[in-house]
Amino acid sequence: MKVPLLDLKPQYKSLKKELDETLIRVAESQYFILGPEVDKMEKSFCNYLGSKYALGISSGTDALLIALMAIDIKPGDEVIVPTFSFFATAGVVSRLNAIPVLVDSDPVTFNIDPVEVEKKITSRTKAIIPVHLFGQSCYMDQIMVIARKNNIKVIEDAAQAIGVQYKDGRYVGTIGDIGCFSFFPSKNLGCFGDGGLVTTNDPHLGERLRILRVHGGEPKYYHKVIGGNFRLDALQAAILSVKLPHLDSWSEKRRKNAETYTKLFITKGLAAEEGKTKFDNKNKVLLPKAVYKDKVDSVRNYHIYNQFIIRVEKRDELRKYLAEKEIGTEIYYPVPFHMQECFAYLGNKPGDFPFAEQAANTSIALPIYPELSIEQLTFVVDTITEFIKNN
Repeated sequence: MKVPLLDLKPQYKSLKKELDETLIRVAESQYFILGPEVDKMEKSFCNYLGSKYALGISSGTDALLIALMAIDIKPGDEVIVPTFSFFATAGVVSRLNAIPVLVDSDPVTFNIDPVEVEKKITSRTKAIIPVHLFGQSCYMDQIMVIARKNNIKVIEDAAQAIGVQYKDGRYVGTIGDIGCFSFFPSKNLGCFGDGGLVTTNDPHLGERLRILRVHGGEPKYYHKVIGGNFRLDALQAAILSVKLPHLDSWSEKRRKNAETYTKLFITKGLAAEEGKTKFDNKNKVLLPKAVYKDKVDSVRNYHIYNQFIIRVEKRDELRKYLAEKEIGTEIYYPVPFHMQECFAYLGNKPGDFPFAEQAANTSIALPIYPELSIEQLTFVVDTITEFIKNN
């Protein structure tokens, strides 16, 4: 049985008529950059997220970059980021000649550890970038208290977390000063190429982001500030408008797939429960845990499983075995920032961030997309069981 890590064709097939009509409508309009389609999309995201301002941006990476520019990050400023994340989180800081200050991960959620964040604050700290990794919210209460106490801005990296609600019901990306989202095709809500979004409830930041998006020109061709070309294509905006109404149902299907995986791993005797962080005879597979879980309202406070990440001791051997059985997997992420050659100048060394290194060495992403069948999920778990029992 073949189980790809991700197959976007079933999703396209289910929306084919509406998406095809949208593609043709945009082509016939010959209006390709910003414009009515982007305006419509932005209003839809304001309504969905409960954000006062939402601006379509050229990519998730550019969303992070323009957010840092909007809060006036300068060369030599320090920005606190997790060492375990997608490269863009730290890369955009360095692009502005600011200094990424690295922090270890929480052992249960994989997200940035607020206790470690507070330890890294100095007089040069200007911002914190908490990453809602794999589709689960960071501990935003603690992070916001730390930030406000020290007059530090918070830029939420919600690239993998569109639709995630915090324990009080607020959507991630609307809690800090600016939220950043990605619509890369593999995301829970993806377009047909690169695309992103920035959100804020601050009128000053909303206006500044709008101006920076078009080279800093206001009015056109008159520049008080230097921005960039961060505009979103009308085509991508139109596609997102078609897909957004389906996002919550897709996320719920991912949650159900995650519940199925969890039950199967526990039934097979490979895991005792979710959220364990150490391997032993009862926990040969370490399962992700939804930290914020509202028993009353199943819609709120949930992990959307942009990725379903398990941890196993013989990760690389398992991945090879799964590939032989035509089961797709991925490693998110094999090298933490403090071990990347380009960040050697920061002076960190192996062992400085122990949990991030453990996660990098033992974690593996399994297929979790909404259209998977129970037979495919069972096959994945049976294959992993077979590998562990024989190794």
